[in-house]
Amino acid sequence: MAKDQRLQMTAEAAQGEEVVFHGDILETIFCHVPLVHLLQASHVSKSWNRAVSSSLRHFNRPKPWLILHTQRSRPPYSISAHAYDPRSNLWLQIHHHTPIKYVSDLRSAHSTLLYMLSPMKFSFSLDPLHLTWHHVDPPLAWRVDPIVAVVDSHHVIVAGGGCDFEDDPLAVEIYNLETRSWDTCRSMPTVIRDSAASTSLSIAAGKSKMFVMEKSSGVAYSFNPNSKIWCGPYDLCSDRDVYFSVIGFCGDRLVMAGLIGEPEKVTDIKLWEFSGQGLEFCREIGAMPKGMLKKLIGEATRVSSIGMCCMGDFAFCHNPEDPGEVVACEIVSEGACRWGSVKNAVDSDESRVGERVIFTCSAVGLGNLRRSEDQRFTILNC
Repeated sequence: MAKDQRLQMTAEAAQGEEVVFHGDILETIFCHVPLVHLLQASHVSKSWNRAVSSSLRHFNRPKPWLILHTQRSRPPYSISAHAYDPRSNLWLQIHHHTPIKYVSDLRSAHSTLLYMLSPMKFSFSLDPLHLTWHHVDPPLAWRVDPIVAVVDSHHVIVAGGGCDFEDDPLAVEIYNLETRSWDTCRSMPTVIRDSAASTSLSIAAGKSKMFVMEKSSGVAYSFNPNSKIWCGPYDLCSDRDVYFSVIGFCGDRLVMAGLIGEPEKVTDIKLWEFSGQGLEFCREIGAMPKGMLKKLIGEATRVSSIGMCCMGDFAFCHNPEDPGEVVACEIVSEGACRWGSVKNAVDSDESRVGERVIFTCSAVGLGNLRRSEDQRFTILNC
């Protein structure tokens, strides 16, 4: 029986006087109901609301959503959004009540941040479903391809990517969401002058620091927006067969995904975890199963890069050149991880023409859905 039918039958039974469902039965049923439908179920009665909350706490907890944003490359540059919910194993289309205003090319940073930067305006969104956008004056130094990160929930860091001879290509500026003002600080380390752009650098935003790593070498630095001090370098690439790598935070873990072999022949994709004051402790989390590696590569004859979005215990990986398949790694314990893959429901030859695809991921729960009840979600048939 379909999940939606079970929910409908349970709702109809709850309206009658002859049938009573006890909490444990409701909790079991709600384990199989998509998160977007549980919001409606929680409004039926107080007992249903308790059963929904208990089911999400103890039986089938919410998992981070992978969200794909597509932007048309021609006017009106419209933006659409789709999400994959691992808890329900479903793709959803997100219908924004208020269209996102076009500023420039839509970009993502460290998994959760969306932004657009032009000489006239800097726009960014931090909330899980990107319903709220901040529109502020641009940084003082004009940049084409900077790195952007949010640390401490109120420091928005814009660094590197300068293109004007009069501007420092390594300039660092911080926008404070509390004071609503820009501040300049020490430039990026000069050793990465030739790679100070998002195309060459991978970033990860922790609770108090931003980490920046060269994708080709694995050399990393950290930046503290409170002290405005850069530290490093840290050599994160212990496996010399890694030719490309990216970093991100899975919870409190600094995680690196690395391509092993050569662009024409990828032999492995592995994940490592780093810890310690100087990131001196390295532990291999796991290697992507060969079958999923083959799906990730797709029809590409050359794999020069990998994309990764991290949230909670999940790391979602995709091939930017052929994003038809997404592979997810769930870290279930200190010595184990669970792998899975899902076909990109919005990837097709028709959808790629004239569109840019941007990946993010978000921790979405019932609270987020309640605050976005003016949004509509359509479950896609996959």
